[in-house]
Amino acid sequence: MNQIERRDAGLPYIADESVMEQMKQARRLTQELNTVDRSDYKKIAELTKKLLGKSEGAMINPPFYCDYGYHIEVGKNFFANYNCTILDVAKVTIGDNCQMAPNAAIYTAGHPVHPDTRNTAYEYGIPVTIGDNVWIGGNAVICPGVHIGNNVVIGAGSVVTKDIPDWSIAAGNPCRVIRKITEADRKLYFGKLEFDDEGWTDACRIMEENA
Repeated sequence: MNQIERRDAGLPYIADESVMEQMKQARRLTQELNTVDRSDYKKIAELTKKLLGKSEGAMINPPFYCDYGYHIEVGKNFFANYNCTILDVAKVTIGDNCQMAPNAAIYTAGHPVHPDTRNTAYEYGIPVTIGDNVWIGGNAVICPGVHIGNNVVIGAGSVVTKDIPDWSIAAGNPCRVIRKITEADRKLYFGKLEFDDEGWTDACRIMEENA
């Protein structure tokens, strides 16, 4: 197999000229995205769709960095805030209504632990999967091979090295489940603070429309 075939088969590979050639398109697009007029939301949305391919309502606040772009699959209403990095050597699958805060990062790429092996220039990619309705806090890092379930909140500064189950609030380094999200959380917006009556009435209307 050539190095591209090895990479896509999930085997150790070397980023040779053929691999680097595939990365050029993403570098061109991210360069354009990262230098566009930041107030031109329409152009940003167009470049986001061009970079990620299949997407519906996706939006990225530049700057944004990735290796290929086409290895990233996002659902509806994906949002990545400033300075997001996704190293998509392997497939990154993200569900609907997912939000990534500033400086959040997803890494599928890795290198051998032993220095002799690492110095051969062989590297690898292990897929990452993120479910629906996930909020990833600022400066969080999602490591290779991680699966994050549906309806999860990852706290700011977390380093996620293991799978996180559905309906969880998880945080820390390494990231651990703190508690489950319950019906009691529905009317809250920060800690124990509750929506005001006007805001809650409007939020309920929007939830009904989204149902």
